[in-house]
Amino acid sequence: MDADIIVIGASPAGLMAARNACEKGVAVILLEKKEEIGNPPHPANSFFKGMLDKCGEKADPSYVVHYLKGMKIISPSGRTVEVEAPGYAIDKTEFDRFYAKKIMKTGVDLRTGVKVQDIQKEGEKFTVNTSAGEFTSKLVIISDGINSKMVSHLGLKTMKYPEDIAWGIELDIRSPGLGKPKMFEYYVGNHAPGWKTTYAPRGGDNAAIGAYVRRCGTDATPYLNAWVEKFKKFKGLEELEIVRKLSGGDPIVTIPNQYITDGIMVAGGAAGQSGIGYAMRAGQICGDVAADAIRKGDVPKSALLDYRKTWEKEFKAEHYLGRIGLETLRKMTDREIDEITKVFEKEDLSFIHGSSVEQAMQVFAFMLKKKPSAILRCRALLRNK
Repeated sequence: MDADIIVIGASPAGLMAARNACEKGVAVILLEKKEEIGNPPHPANSFFKGMLDKCGEKADPSYVVHYLKGMKIISPSGRTVEVEAPGYAIDKTEFDRFYAKKIMKTGVDLRTGVKVQDIQKEGEKFTVNTSAGEFTSKLVIISDGINSKMVSHLGLKTMKYPEDIAWGIELDIRSPGLGKPKMFEYYVGNHAPGWKTTYAPRGGDNAAIGAYVRRCGTDATPYLNAWVEKFKKFKGLEELEIVRKLSGGDPIVTIPNQYITDGIMVAGGAAGQSGIGYAMRAGQICGDVAADAIRKGDVPKSALLDYRKTWEKEFKAEHYLGRIGLETLRKMTDREIDEITKVFEKEDLSFIHGSSVEQAMQVFAFMLKKKPSAILRCRALLRNK
């Protein structure tokens, strides 16, 4: 064997899976198709402290470009809900390289510029065929992102609702003082069906804007173009300097499905596990379970089920609540979104805390107390749309 475990893809989930497995004393090779780690990056350039807390990591100044105080959720008519939540605008390339350096210090054998072409099983051994030759291992972890060819090759249906992948485009932009604000802005409504358009200050003159939509095909360009023009009007800008354009998908409400089989585990975007912090935690769980199975000399599906059990215990309820929320949003009219937003506008929402289920109950109770009729707008979820 070349290694006990081969990890395919240096995504946040793949990096964590490789690190945790290696820290438990097993030999790990991580194969990444990019010639350079983090280049080009995925269009995910901001996250909030609560997300990173999920995986027990702390934000490092080496990749943080701007510190945020929280977020604004803005309805079609301009109603605004402010949420105080420490966050970070990051250099995603530096973020990926930061963790790549960390995992190599643990002993992970990281190989870049290696494209995986095929996975074959012979007895108790997996052979991973790549552009750099063959690699063999006892177990394979697939973490190569939402467009994973290996998952398709193995016939795994890793997402229950793959049609609900949010496809989006983000632009790094520049204009005097545009990056100075401290609040991330989410704009919701039918101008971005199924999810959002965004404005992320990145310090100084730098910012990022983007459009993410669901069930509108894989090309979000028409929605982005319309958003650019609206954004310029909102901010009183004549022109914007576009520095870089990035595109990609987010499995935010696809719900993980089949992500374990004999000797094979899938983590991160490839498994429908959305969000940097959430994907990193999924990778940690995956790496821990994989290493334990290797040390016991037992890697069939039954020996890997603790991965699913632990993930579901920590995240299943949150993912389903998120799906209910975004599906309701997708089916609402702009007027209904405005009415719901009005309930929370100018309110102190610091009372919302605890688990995702507890937070949902607190929001529901608040709506009942302030404006019970607003809850009727949530019936949009039942529409056949």
